[in-house]
Amino acid sequence: MRTIKQQHRAVSAPIADLVTYRALPTEAVEHLDPFLFLNHHGPQTYPARNRGLPFGPHPHRGFETVTFILDGDIMHQDSGGHQSIIGPGGIQWMRAGSGLIHSEISSDEFKQTGGPLEILQLWVNLPAQHKMTAPHYVGLQEPQIPTVALDEGRVQVHAVSGNWAGTEGALQPLTDMQLATINFQQGGQLALTIPAERTIFCYVIRGRLRINGQEAAARQLVEFSYDGDEFQAEALTDDCVLLLGHAKPFAEPIVAYGPFVMNTEAEIRQAYQDYQAGKFGVWKG
Repeated sequence: MRTIKQQHRAVSAPIADLVTYRALPTEAVEHLDPFLFLNHHGPQTYPARNRGLPFGPHPHRGFETVTFILDGDIMHQDSGGHQSIIGPGGIQWMRAGSGLIHSEISSDEFKQTGGPLEILQLWVNLPAQHKMTAPHYVGLQEPQIPTVALDEGRVQVHAVSGNWAGTEGALQPLTDMQLATINFQQGGQLALTIPAERTIFCYVIRGRLRINGQEAAARQLVEFSYDGDEFQAEALTDDCVLLLGHAKPFAEPIVAYGPFVMNTEAEIRQAYQDYQAGKFGVWKG
């Protein structure tokens, strides 16, 4: 069984009136190669006639964002011409690659009527060979994401990428990265074989689980060593939700500054120069 190295509690990091918990990076761990960053927004309830999400136009280069809409919605627009409104249970996977400008705000309907909102945004790195690949965006609603029922239906795996119990995920990214959100009923059990050389990304969104022998509660990031290939989880409460992923580390230098993640400081400087020169596309919002 894979050993748990440490558990990290997400810390409060509000953005304007948006309830936000920062799960990665933490004081103890900068990244879990190739997983770079995780913000947990909400849960909270917005009143009618609200301002919505505060993420107006901003640039990215060198990595991918994977956004999980648990409640509420996100209206996406980017300089590559992509637009969508994704609702509860859906995902957005955006490959920033060589660079683009995007915004993530609430739909006009949500701003008018309000309602519950809970969103996760995960940043995943791109290897050097793909950092300057063309930007790409996919937005999927909940019915477009395959669901795998395990343990007599007490475990529901929403397969975002990779392969889960023989079911291909909704997306097959450039790198071998497996990602899923998993819902548990109380007592539901999940057992997986994950090769020891792969980084496990394990974040408890809701509820309380026993993971590889240790209890983990909501807003806990579970960091693993690289010493075994067995992963086990059992729900200790009802309505548990887990974000689980795994990937082989790139083992490359990581230089992150603001909205850019590259391999060298020179590449970061170039990213700013290219953005200021208008090479990230034209924003038409």
